[in-house]
Amino acid sequence: MQIHVYGKERTVTDGFDDYLDPARTAIVSIDMHRGHLDPSPDCPCPAPRAREIVAPIDAFHERARALGVPVIHVRTVLRRGGVDDVKGIPSAWRRTFPLYVGAIPNSDAHAIEGSHWTELMTHVGPEDLLVETKKRLSVFYPTDLDFLLRNLKVETVVLNGGFTDCCVLNAAFDASNRNYHVVVARDLVRGTDDALEGAALAMVSLHLGLVVDSAALLAEWGTRVSGRGSPSASVPA
Repeated sequence: MQIHVYGKERTVTDGFDDYLDPARTAIVSIDMHRGHLDPSPDCPCPAPRAREIVAPIDAFHERARALGVPVIHVRTVLRRGGVDDVKGIPSAWRRTFPLYVGAIPNSDAHAIEGSHWTELMTHVGPEDLLVETKKRLSVFYPTDLDFLLRNLKVETVVLNGGFTDCCVLNAAFDASNRNYHVVVARDLVRGTDDALEGAALAMVSLHLGLVVDSAALLAEWGTRVSGRGSPSASVPA
């Protein structure tokens, strides 16, 4: 299978079978909600580069579901009134990120429960699972994602969403530290910019897991499912 190591394509033929077993895998899609993706000027924490991966993520999830791979959508949701963040102990990014991008006019509205900013922009299938208690950069803190994955008997997590150099990288570190196999779909994540995105993917490839293209991963899963003789072995075009 083709993977990417420090930005260069490599072929691996063995040594990672346990990373690539669809029967022990779940997809974790990170923060693909309106609070990052809405094109309006009052978007509270804009991630415009991630808008272009909404449709590709939806297509990837559709094909993964057909192969029996569960999809988990994780989104940040903060309590009304701001006690989880702006009126409690503010997230560090609220102070540091504006040093680079400038003031973010509506940032206090980011991810407030009940607001339209928490609406997922990617499709949620009826069989998909939701984790909605993410309040900082990691999908594992302070959520029940680990509890859910253990009950699904998942050993490998495939990450997509944003930001590559922020929440995706945090997810990769925390998943690896919990002894999950980590796979990042490089074409289905977006970072702050190309440089930081590349750096984050390089770190994943050196220290945390596999960096792959989603098409190659789907093809690998399809081959493995077909080999088991599953009735869902066909991969939709």
